[in-house]
Amino acid sequence: QVQLVESGGGLVQAGDSLRLSCAVSGRTFANYAMGWFRQAPGQEREFVAVINMIGGATNYADSVKGRFTISRDNVKNTVYLQMNSLKPEDTGVYYCAADRWGSSDSTSAGKFESWGQGTQVTVSA
Repeated sequence: QVQLVESGGGLVQAGDSLRLSCAVSGRTFANYAMGWFRQAPGQEREFVAVINMIGGATNYADSVKGRFTISRDNVKNTVYLQMNSLKPEDTGVYYCAADRWGSSDSTSAGKFESWGQGTQVTVSA
């Protein structure tokens, strides 16, 4: 398994931007597809975005397409989530996750075997 540590969350206003980072350690980062999920209070964890092992393919939830961008740096062992035009409904705890030998088709939480502790994102109206 790998260890994941998210950072970059915070309190912002609607329309603002945030960039989340997830630092990964423990095993070969480039062997993992990386995903972002989020969970709002009282709701189930939902898929946000995923990027394949080499960073050549991505997949997004419909609710964030055109606003969020996932990227990775396989030298720094870090995955990012750039979030623009934030909305109050984007509020939640954002989790980074790793799927060994996964792909950009990995959109189900059950496919990811390693998870970070989460970072809170709050968007006020």
